Amino acid sequence: MTVVRALARPLLSTIFIVQGANAIRNPEPLVPKAQPVADRLVPLAKRVAPPQVGDRIPETTANLVRLNGAAQVLGGVALASGKGRRLGALVLAATLVPTTAAGHPFWQEKDKEARAMHKVQFMKNLGLFGGLLLAAVDTEGQPGLAWRAQHGARAAKREAKRTTKLAKREAKQFTKTARREAKLAARAARAELPIG
Repeated sequence: MTVVRALARPLLSTIFIVQGANAIRNPEPLVPKAQPVADRLVPLAKRVAPPQVGDRIPETTANLVRLNGAAQVLGGVALASGKGRRLGALVLAATLVPTTAAGHPFWQEKDKEARAMHKVQFMKNLGLFGGLLLAAVDTEGQPGLAWRAQHGARAAKREAKRTTKLAKREAKQFTKTARREAKLAARAARAELPIG
């Protein structure tokens, strides 16, 4: 791991760990802002999710806030520690969507100053979202799955071409050898015939 990654991952995850821990311990201040988003997302999630998952979605907004906070803490620790960093970054990106929609709905603000402040915070969260997406696809210089699949297919194609070429060469050689042996056998047979 490079020095940049060793510094950047904990720095990126710090806000999520701190805010997630606060949400777990004390969700009540966040409930009024989260309520409208929860009212829209929970019924949708219950309809879309399989019954085993849908039945486990918390009903109360306070518990949803706690669940989101727990996901942020776990994702932040995974990203910061490097253990499950890519999955942790995806989890954090997923938690950022409802958090941003609930916390910074600048489009609903009537006051110009409040709208401007929420717009800045919204854009900041978009920047964090972009950073998390980059962290989620960072393979630390190692080939990713898409690269491996593409290059594996090319290598398989090259190998098939090489095998085909080799098989043709061997078939050609076999044919030459068979003709040569047939000629020799014919000569030997003619030599053994009685002259008469």
